[in-house]
Amino acid sequence: MGKTVRLTMAQAVAHFLKKQMTIVDGKKVPIFGGVWAIFGHGNVAGIGEALYQVRGELPTFRAHNEQGMAHAAIAYAKASFRQRFMACTTSIGPGALNMVTAAGVAHVNRIPVLFLPGDVFANRAPDPVLQQIEDFGDGTVSANDAFRPVSRYFDRITRPEQIIAALKRAMQVLTDPLDCGPVTLSLCQDVQAEAFDYPESFFEERVWTTRRPRPDADELANAIALIKKSEKPVIIAGGGVLYSQATKELTAFAEEHRIPVVVTQAGKSAIDERHPLALGSVGVTGTSAANAIAVETDLIIAVGTRCQDFTTGSWALFQNEKLNILGLNIAAYDAAKHDGQTLVADAREGLKAVSSGLAGWKAPAALAQKAEREKQVWMEAAAKAMASTNAALPSDAQVIGAVTRSIDLEKAIGLCAAGGLPGEMHKLWPATAPGSYHMEYGFSCMGYEIAGGLGAKMAHPEKEVFVLVGDGSYMMLNSELATSVMLGLKLNIVLLDNRGYGCINRLQMATGGANFNNLLKDAHYEVMPEIDFRGHAESMGAVAVKVASIAELEKAIADSKRNDRTSVFVIDTDPLITTEAGGYWWDVAVPEVSPREQVNKARKAYVEARAAQRIS
Repeated sequence: MGKTVRLTMAQAVAHFLKKQMTIVDGKKVPIFGGVWAIFGHGNVAGIGEALYQVRGELPTFRAHNEQGMAHAAIAYAKASFRQRFMACTTSIGPGALNMVTAAGVAHVNRIPVLFLPGDVFANRAPDPVLQQIEDFGDGTVSANDAFRPVSRYFDRITRPEQIIAALKRAMQVLTDPLDCGPVTLSLCQDVQAEAFDYPESFFEERVWTTRRPRPDADELANAIALIKKSEKPVIIAGGGVLYSQATKELTAFAEEHRIPVVVTQAGKSAIDERHPLALGSVGVTGTSAANAIAVETDLIIAVGTRCQDFTTGSWALFQNEKLNILGLNIAAYDAAKHDGQTLVADAREGLKAVSSGLAGWKAPAALAQKAEREKQVWMEAAAKAMASTNAALPSDAQVIGAVTRSIDLEKAIGLCAAGGLPGEMHKLWPATAPGSYHMEYGFSCMGYEIAGGLGAKMAHPEKEVFVLVGDGSYMMLNSELATSVMLGLKLNIVLLDNRGYGCINRLQMATGGANFNNLLKDAHYEVMPEIDFRGHAESMGAVAVKVASIAELEKAIADSKRNDRTSVFVIDTDPLITTEAGGYWWDVAVPEVSPREQVNKARKAYVEARAAQRIS
């Protein structure tokens, strides 16, 4: 029997995590960027003491909100292209449950993060303990069972030796390009403090590298044949291109075979949008150029995307009756969506293999020529939408224009998550370098923005991170603004105040609904709030300014380059104006019966639009 070391279960967790390594840009680095922790009675004595012992090798960061710190961890992993990630620990009960929403974000977006919530006593001697959820019919249930449907792997540790197998399985999931996603290890608070003689080999350094499965020979041959018979192919690039670090291969593939590229929210920045074959965003929030090509395409080459409804216009965008779909994806589950012909492989390896098999083949020249014409039309429309204005209430697009004119896009990250801004940024933000556009739109989770900005900054401290956030999301979760100041990590936060949930108000109007309960003026309030966002941001330590125009915003951003800490720019915006060019239908069910004529008209239009949906 080999040598052992006696540690508590919590100490074993800390010592194991610090020994996990990876290779980034040729250098060996810890795979865990640190641990986010908010301590309570369920983890302060166990995991808290253990993390203190390794604080020099595995840094612990204190946050103000459990969901916020989890969003920061998710953004860190996303900005690191899943090569590195973080852990999050909380006490039991409300502290743990506050992370469940963030776990949903990580699960939908296939992002690795390790959740270490405290749990009830395994020995049950003091039950029921403070903050314990009791199930009257199942004594094994705790609040942490809420993590089960939003975790790729879940385990409850009720004996100290169980952590050996659990941590090994956790690392396999966190580093696997197919299974990648959130892992929850629920740590019973008494077991955290229990000791066990762990094998020393468990704490040996381990280097994790990216697995790159190559395509099956038959699937590859079928894919090459399918592409060769197409006349109007288009590549839809998703987040998998970035996570595979296949951006160079994507561009080379498009150039070699003369195929236009359109991008999802997660895939935006996978190709430099200045490239003549890069047509920008596709679908509901798509550019007119991308959608003009997509409507006529006879072959979708879906690379690293799960083809969600915003990408496909709820599967009504593609109108060619001869349409075929080729799914190049690490996950067969995603590759096969909507009867797609599968090519299960790593994006980088798959693109190289297909390109080699297509040697000499190019799409008809007319396709690239049409793409060039449509792109020119779109660029003119986008420039018009983002142009400076003297309007008292500028549009979101005009604010985006002001920001992008004021910064070095090569050295910046534009970040957002929810509301109307993702649609405008998807169309208009000029992404030029991989990772320069960071959007959480798989879950579209309000409150991700500021915490996510912090995580992105931790991953790339050399970059200027610009967070664009609406007043609605800001009000939901802003506490990590203070954390950014405390950590000395400067964020640039552009807060667009349209006085309510402007995006959903527009959707409400589009589906025939009355203006109700979205904008503050349409909600049931005795007093209309006048929220001083500038003063609020200053109270948390940020440098803040309220600007009255687009010109003032550009000047404020230029002046802020001298600031040494997080800077907030508040501007009032119009809740109704959106970019007219581009876009596509989105399936949002309209009531079949209503006493209101506006709803009945919207229902008629809805039924007509659904007729174009591809059902499979």
